[in-house]
Amino acid sequence: MAEHLKTAKSQSERDEDDAKVRAIVESTLGEIEARGDAAIRELSQKFDGYTPDAFRLTQSQIDALIAELSDRELADIKFAQEQVRNFAQAQRDSMLDIEVETLPGVILGHKNIPVQSVGCYVPGGKFPMVASAHMSVATASVAGVPRIIACTPPFQGRPNPAVIAAMHLGGAHEIYVLGGIQAVGAMAIGTETIESVHMLVGPGNAFVAEAKRQLYGRVGIDLFAGPTETMVIADDTVDAELCATDLLGQAEHGYNSPAVLLTTSRKLANATLAEIDRLLGILPTADTARASWNDYGEVILCDDHDEMLAIANDIASEHVQVMTDRDDWYLEHMHSYGALFLGPRTNVANGDKVIGTNHTLPTKKAGRYTGGLWVGKFLKTHSYQKITSDEAAAEIGAYGSRLCMLEGFVGHAEQCNVRVRRYGGVNVPYGEGAPYRDAAE
Repeated sequence: MAEHLKTAKSQSERDEDDAKVRAIVESTLGEIEARGDAAIRELSQKFDGYTPDAFRLTQSQIDALIAELSDRELADIKFAQEQVRNFAQAQRDSMLDIEVETLPGVILGHKNIPVQSVGCYVPGGKFPMVASAHMSVATASVAGVPRIIACTPPFQGRPNPAVIAAMHLGGAHEIYVLGGIQAVGAMAIGTETIESVHMLVGPGNAFVAEAKRQLYGRVGIDLFAGPTETMVIADDTVDAELCATDLLGQAEHGYNSPAVLLTTSRKLANATLAEIDRLLGILPTADTARASWNDYGEVILCDDHDEMLAIANDIASEHVQVMTDRDDWYLEHMHSYGALFLGPRTNVANGDKVIGTNHTLPTKKAGRYTGGLWVGKFLKTHSYQKITSDEAAAEIGAYGSRLCMLEGFVGHAEQCNVRVRRYGGVNVPYGEGAPYRDAAE
């Protein structure tokens, strides 16, 4: 039976925190709806101390910011985007339009059509999340979205050159220096100067995630991507340094980033706890990582791999780092998670920054019903049908009429009946349904 060597905040405490966030977001979105640009400007001043003449960057401003980067920095951004684009393109190529003839004269098909406008949120108030621009903007570009707008908060009082470069190189058509609820609300609701979009994508803090939740339905969203979560599944084939580093590497994201170690080794569990304490003494971002670890860190000692698997699937963590003697076994049997990182040679930071898979992933158990952001999220699969012969129109019409009458939908039945009369030469009185006969006659 699993033994908790370190526990995190209770679910009731987390629910209480969520309720406070919900109330703040609801009120803030109401302000944006009512007062548009004026509310956006006030919120930006309040939360970011930033009120430029215009939140949208001009091309000359974008060019000037990009010019601040070194050749090496630009090359690194372009390399990372190439990896993301290559994988997104391979995914896009797997999504085919289809058309099939299911019966003689009956043609069915579907088309994959890009969402027509997307708002990409790129976090950056605490850390400039350059990679998030690749994940949302570049992926939307591969999907063929005709209008891509991107918002990011100011970093240390001004636009971050690397983030702006990544947005521009990724294919954003409009770039706004705007953060938090005000950015998400402006993109979804629209203001006097920002035309609303059809879909919101991108990760963010608890307030951004809640804003997306409340706006869902008014616009589409990719998924609920809140504060970062990480899980390490390890046995005695690895050491405490790897486990502790991988846990703290994600805990530094924010003050509420869950980090969980599942292991079958008591020795490794205790050594990892000690190593975390040591690393927190030297990690430059220890203030943030320590808060997350103290409140949201867990160490769970399990009897065997089956128990670790069951707990991992129940927690459904955003990132799952697997370092065991049977990594592919977890790949085969894990069903609820954001993304898997298999073996000690890879790590979550690879996925976050450069390797090519998307880092916008489900949190708060959403991995039970959705995967992460990918090129397919920007595409809508729309079906169509056509009938090309009189015989098929009459045959399908006869079946359709009888099935409509079975449900009591007389008006529906008449849509079918008029085709039976017109194309099949059968006199079906209005409102009586097609005669019961073998459709092959």
